[in-house]
Amino acid sequence: MGLLARFKAFFTRGKRPVVLGLALGSGGAKGMAHLGALKAFSEAGLSFSVVTGTSIGSIVGALYCKGYSWADMTGIVDGINKKEFAKNLRPFADMAPIEAFLEEYVEGDIPSLPLPFAACATDASTNECVVLRDGKTARALTASAAIPPFFRGVDIGGRKLYDGAFSNAIPADVCRELGAQVVVGIDLSAYAKADEDKGRIERLVGSAIGAFTPVVTLPDAKTRGYEASDVMLRPNLYDFKATDISRAATDAMFEIGYREAKEHLPEIEAAIAAARRKKAGR
Repeated sequence: MGLLARFKAFFTRGKRPVVLGLALGSGGAKGMAHLGALKAFSEAGLSFSVVTGTSIGSIVGALYCKGYSWADMTGIVDGINKKEFAKNLRPFADMAPIEAFLEEYVEGDIPSLPLPFAACATDASTNECVVLRDGKTARALTASAAIPPFFRGVDIGGRKLYDGAFSNAIPADVCRELGAQVVVGIDLSAYAKADEDKGRIERLVGSAIGAFTPVVTLPDAKTRGYEASDVMLRPNLYDFKATDISRAATDAMFEIGYREAKEHLPEIEAAIAAARRKKAGR
């Protein structure tokens, strides 16, 4: 039996089922790596029962919970007019057009999704993580992905919400709260450039953005995800920006995510096996 066939046999057998969760991290266009990972999981027969996400991770996660495959999602990406999208990346843009676009694919409320799902956003008043498990799915996703100063905050329940990356970038802890016994996380910014590695213009732009950002990154925004995950995928996307939407860049990031997930299949298998033994009292 080949290695991939062995993984598929292991992941799809029904013996002592374990609730497997997926926590998808933030990262803008780097989210193509999420789709690559989903392809690898699909090939191995690995499916998830609980999904959480932040920013682009929330969008991918909601689509997954709705029943879209990785191939369906790449088709959606390919259909986006990237030139028009880039034009909309201006300071304090309204998220309404994006919400309307998402509504075409994930209409309805979060509880109506076939799988348990939650998106994470950041409260502008308290800077705390807000877990969105109710209400319109598309609106929750826009709140989770409202990165300032490119987009305005999104009003939900009397609160102004922004991108969840500031408070919970990889919501593995939320995945556990939803019932996951084994959690796989994906960190899209594990190899982000340090300030000293950025060019002068890139540093100046970053400083300007920071000056107009109404929320700040909490010290545990990423570490909480690592602490709650059994397996953390860390695709090396060092050479890419969150705004890289060229075909060459998106194809490359997809492939990197695919390879990273395949490399971690043995680790995921081991985590599931350990959870099964624990469940059996051994």
